[in-house]
Amino acid sequence: QVQVVESGGGLVQAGDSLRLSCAASGRILGSYAMGWFRQAPGKGREFVASISWGTGATIYADSVKGRFTISRDNAKNTVYLQMNSLKPEDSAVYVCAASSRYSITQYPAHYNYWGQGTQVTVSS
Repeated sequence: QVQVVESGGGLVQAGDSLRLSCAASGRILGSYAMGWFRQAPGKGREFVASISWGTGATIYADSVKGRFTISRDNAKNTVYLQMNSLKPEDSAVYVCAASSRYSITQYPAHYNYWGQGTQVTVSS
Protein backbone atom coordinates (compact mmCIF):
# COMPACT_ATOMS: atom_id res chain seq x y z
CA GLN A 1 0.00 0.00 0.00
CA VAL A 2 1.30 3.44 -0.94
CA GLN A 3 0.31 6.73 0.66
CA VAL A 4 1.17 10.17 -0.62
CA VAL A 5 0.95 13.43 1.32
CA GLU A 6 1.31 16.86 -0.22
CA SER A 7 2.66 20.02 1.39
CA GLY A 8 3.90 23.45 0.41
CA GLY A 9 0.78 25.19 -0.84
CA GLY A 10 -0.09 28.74 0.06
CA LEU A 11 -1.05 32.22 -1.06
CA VAL A 12 1.36 34.02 -3.38
CA GLN A 13 1.30 36.89 -5.84
CA ALA A 14 1.43 36.61 -9.60
CA GLY A 15 5.01 36.10 -10.76
CA ASP A 16 6.09 34.43 -7.53
CA SER A 17 7.42 30.91 -7.12
CA LEU A 18 6.29 28.04 -4.93
CA ARG A 19 7.55 24.50 -4.39
CA LEU A 20 5.19 21.66 -3.58
CA SER A 21 6.32 18.41 -2.00
CA CYS A 22 4.78 14.97 -2.16
CA ALA A 23 6.05 12.50 0.44
CA ALA A 24 5.38 8.88 -0.41
CA SER A 25 5.28 6.07 2.12
CA GLY A 26 5.27 2.42 1.28
CA ARG A 27 7.24 0.65 -1.39
CA ILE A 28 7.76 2.81 -4.47
CA LEU A 29 9.20 0.74 -7.29
CA GLY A 30 11.22 1.99 -10.23
CA SER A 31 8.29 1.15 -12.50
CA TYR A 32 5.99 3.63 -10.78
CA ALA A 33 4.81 6.94 -12.16
CA MET A 34 4.31 9.96 -9.91
CA GLY A 35 2.09 12.78 -11.04
CA TRP A 36 0.68 16.14 -10.12
CA PHE A 37 -2.85 17.17 -10.98
CA ARG A 38 -4.86 20.25 -10.10
CA GLN A 39 -8.50 21.11 -9.73
CA ALA A 40 -9.97 24.59 -9.63
CA PRO A 41 -13.50 25.32 -8.36
CA GLY A 42 -16.09 24.30 -10.94
CA LYS A 43 -13.53 22.61 -13.17
CA GLY A 44 -12.41 19.05 -13.74
CA ARG A 45 -9.15 17.52 -12.68
CA GLU A 46 -6.32 18.74 -14.88
CA PHE A 47 -3.01 17.00 -15.51
CA VAL A 48 0.03 19.08 -14.61
CA ALA A 49 3.13 16.88 -14.75
CA SER A 50 4.36 13.32 -14.38
CA ILE A 51 7.72 11.74 -13.65
CA SER A 52 9.03 8.21 -13.94
CA TRP A 53 10.29 7.13 -10.53
CA GLY A 54 12.91 4.91 -12.11
CA THR A 55 14.28 6.92 -15.03
CA GLY A 56 13.33 10.48 -14.11
CA ALA A 57 11.67 11.05 -17.47
CA THR A 58 9.08 13.82 -17.35
CA ILE A 59 6.03 15.07 -19.22
CA TYR A 60 4.12 18.32 -18.75
CA ALA A 61 0.84 19.93 -19.64
CA ASP A 62 1.26 22.65 -22.25
CA SER A 63 -0.16 25.20 -19.82
CA VAL A 64 2.77 24.80 -17.41
CA LYS A 65 5.61 23.81 -19.73
CA GLY A 66 8.61 26.07 -19.21
CA ARG A 67 7.30 27.35 -15.85
CA PHE A 68 6.89 24.20 -13.72
CA THR A 69 9.46 21.50 -13.03
CA ILE A 70 8.74 18.08 -11.54
CA SER A 71 11.57 16.21 -9.87
CA ARG A 72 12.10 13.38 -7.42
CA ASP A 73 14.44 12.47 -4.60
CA ASN A 74 14.54 8.69 -4.43
CA ALA A 75 16.39 8.67 -1.12
CA LYS A 76 13.67 10.76 0.51
CA ASN A 77 10.78 9.11 -1.35
CA THR A 78 9.64 12.59 -2.29
CA VAL A 79 8.46 14.25 -5.48
CA TYR A 80 8.59 18.00 -5.95
CA LEU A 81 6.79 20.46 -8.16
CA GLN A 82 8.70 23.71 -8.58
CA MET A 83 6.31 26.37 -9.85
CA ASN A 84 7.74 29.60 -11.24
CA SER A 85 6.11 32.65 -12.83
CA LEU A 86 2.80 31.76 -11.23
CA LYS A 87 -0.39 33.14 -12.71
CA PRO A 88 -3.85 33.61 -11.15
CA GLU A 89 -5.13 30.83 -13.43
CA ASP A 90 -2.73 28.43 -11.67
CA SER A 91 -4.87 28.72 -8.53
CA ALA A 92 -6.24 25.29 -7.63
CA VAL A 93 -5.96 22.37 -5.26
CA TYR A 94 -2.84 20.49 -6.31
CA VAL A 95 -2.98 16.75 -5.82
CA CYS A 96 -0.16 14.22 -5.94
CA ALA A 97 -0.73 10.71 -7.27
CA ALA A 98 1.16 7.47 -7.76
CA SER A 99 0.65 4.80 -10.38
CA SER A 100 1.80 1.24 -9.92
CA ARG A 101 0.61 0.34 -13.42
CA TYR A 102 2.36 2.90 -15.61
CA SER A 103 5.87 4.31 -15.55
CA ILE A 104 4.77 7.74 -16.76
CA THR A 105 1.28 8.92 -17.69
CA GLN A 106 -0.96 11.95 -17.93
CA TYR A 107 -4.26 10.14 -17.40
CA PRO A 108 -5.92 10.26 -13.96
CA ALA A 109 -7.46 6.81 -14.50
CA HIS A 110 -3.97 5.33 -14.62
CA TYR A 111 -3.19 6.42 -11.06
CA ASN A 112 -4.27 4.27 -8.14
CA TYR A 113 -2.96 6.22 -5.14
CA TRP A 114 -4.01 9.80 -4.43
CA GLY A 115 -3.24 12.41 -1.83
CA GLN A 116 -5.66 14.89 -0.27
CA GLY A 117 -4.25 17.92 -2.02
CA THR A 118 -2.78 21.27 -1.08
CA GLN A 119 -4.27 24.66 -1.94
CA VAL A 120 -2.37 27.08 -4.14
CA THR A 121 -3.81 30.56 -4.55
CA VAL A 122 -2.19 33.14 -6.81
CA SER A 123 -3.39 36.72 -6.45
CA SER A 124 -3.14 39.25 -9.28
